[in-house]
Amino acid sequence: MISTESETTETEPMDPVDVAGESETSSATDHPPSVRLASVAPDETLLERVVTGVRGVYDPEIPLNIYDLGLIYRIDITEEGKVAIDMTLTSPMCPVAESLPGEVEMAARGVDGVSDVVVELVWDPTWGPEVMSEAARLELGIF
Repeated sequence: MISTESETTETEPMDPVDVAGESETSSATDHPPSVRLASVAPDETLLERVVTGVRGVYDPEIPLNIYDLGLIYRIDITEEGKVAIDMTLTSPMCPVAESLPGEVEMAARGVDGVSDVVVELVWDPTWGPEVMSEAARLELGIF
């Protein structure tokens, strides 16, 4: 669900696409297996730019960005540029539980073409190393 201060709008499920606008099976970029990316925005680069923005947010305890760590489960973008993000944390007791969702929101909001951002903190499925991108697992020595 994407909401603004004055209204709440249900979004229709969108077909998952990778950030290059190709089919879900394309492997142009390494994405965590847990992420669902969808955009119906007229600007075909908006999804890629939002992912790039979110990749600029790092977990303070692990030297990797939160996208490749698999903490982002969903990014949906509407025709109007409204972005809905579902994310999790490595643990409910994470010391940055209060600040990290706000950092993700600000990173997405800073992308040209984004009109609104709602970040939802979710706990299902629980985070584990298996949801990390292949590059992140390799960097941390998890095979």
